[in-house]
Amino acid sequence: MPRTSTRLTFTVLATGAGVFSMLQSLIAPALPTVQHALHTSQSTATWVMTAYLLSASVFTPILGRVGDLAGKKRTLVAVLVTVLAGCLLAAMAPSIGVLIVARVVQGVGGALFPLSFGIIRDEFAAAEVAGSISNLSAVIAAGGGVGMVAAGPIVSALDYRWLFWIPVGIVAATVVIALRYVPESPKRAQGRISWSGAALLSAWLVALLLPLSQAGHWGWGSPKVLALFTAAAVLFALWLTSEARSRSPLIDLRVMRQPAVWTTNTAALLFGAGMYAIWSFLPGFVQTPSAAGYGFGAGVTASGLLMLPMLVAMFVSGVLAGRLEPRVGAKALLATGAALGALACGFLTLWHDAQWQIAVVAGLFGLGIGLAFASMANLVVGSVPPEQTGAATGMNANLRTIGGSIGAALTSVLVTGRLQPSGLPYASGYTHGWALLTLLCLAAAGAALLVPARRPAPALDAVPAEPTRTPAPAPVR
Repeated sequence: MPRTSTRLTFTVLATGAGVFSMLQSLIAPALPTVQHALHTSQSTATWVMTAYLLSASVFTPILGRVGDLAGKKRTLVAVLVTVLAGCLLAAMAPSIGVLIVARVVQGVGGALFPLSFGIIRDEFAAAEVAGSISNLSAVIAAGGGVGMVAAGPIVSALDYRWLFWIPVGIVAATVVIALRYVPESPKRAQGRISWSGAALLSAWLVALLLPLSQAGHWGWGSPKVLALFTAAAVLFALWLTSEARSRSPLIDLRVMRQPAVWTTNTAALLFGAGMYAIWSFLPGFVQTPSAAGYGFGAGVTASGLLMLPMLVAMFVSGVLAGRLEPRVGAKALLATGAALGALACGFLTLWHDAQWQIAVVAGLFGLGIGLAFASMANLVVGSVPPEQTGAATGMNANLRTIGGSIGAALTSVLVTGRLQPSGLPYASGYTHGWALLTLLCLAAAGAALLVPARRPAPALDAVPAEPTRTPAPAPVR
């Protein structure tokens, strides 16, 4: 691949991953509009989010592994085409059922994250890998912020269907450019897809995430929720056994047990719990009428603008992480990012009576997200063999999602467990929720401190070094 093409390759990868990240949060503020337009209930409308979450959690690690085996470019283009089809179907959906199916199709795009990280590792010069992964992570993080900020103006000026028509044009152009300019990596993993491992992984993820996302409607003590949690535990044990015995596992458990990998994944799980809960509940807090004793009665657009400092901070800190990582190390950046998240949530627990306080919290948390996203990706990529990059980074992204579901579910219990006669939560519910998120982010920072120190970024093996057969010293450059 010509050296000059790496920027264009990065642009393609960043566009695809950024659009998927934006789709993750873009529809959330518009759910009441969707509910009204498609004449459905609130509980049914929430499946627009749940279906996307479940689909992404299943396909992210599986298609990451497919890319390792079958070719990352080929898989990337197929995933982009699938996302394009899902956006088209959603834009034209005549009913809530069709929209939910479209969101399942869009969820396949979760694989864009591990595939993009793998392509960067395979194709970019070794000195560029850490910085490019940090920049891509910044785009992924900022994509979620763009969704929160842009949803209100798009729905107000156009229609909720344009939340999908706009991505149609962007993804279509990305497919064309990817076919022409993204190279197919010659590096392939050996083996085959473990379909039994894929089936068991899908089963336990669905059995875990479904009750976490729906327990608010079904009830935490309902037979469905308890049965699904039990099934998740059993299926998880079966999956571990199957992967340990497989000659070609979907997720190599030996890699997952490496100290740098499991500690980073633990931090991802805990930090994801805080991050997704903030994304889920802070806009609702801001939109609550002040008559409830808190909140500012902001509309969708105004609440999105209050999240703007988070969007800007996420992108800036993610880009800066790539420049800081060779100097201070990804471990320090991850610990700092989680600590900033804890500081933001702690500030929010004590001070949430003015809009400037919300803006400060959003900015602080955004700084933490940018640093944490970039450093997690670099730690995982730098700790696994090249042929395991897709599966390992896919599992890391999945654990953030699982953590997010757990954090959102626990926060929901605290926020909605006791309601005012008006049906709105009490202020104390939110305060207890913010305190919980503070503890989760502090735990993430603690997990980050357990990550073993490693060599600087050039040891990422993006380009295999020539074997040295003599003890002659390396030339000075």
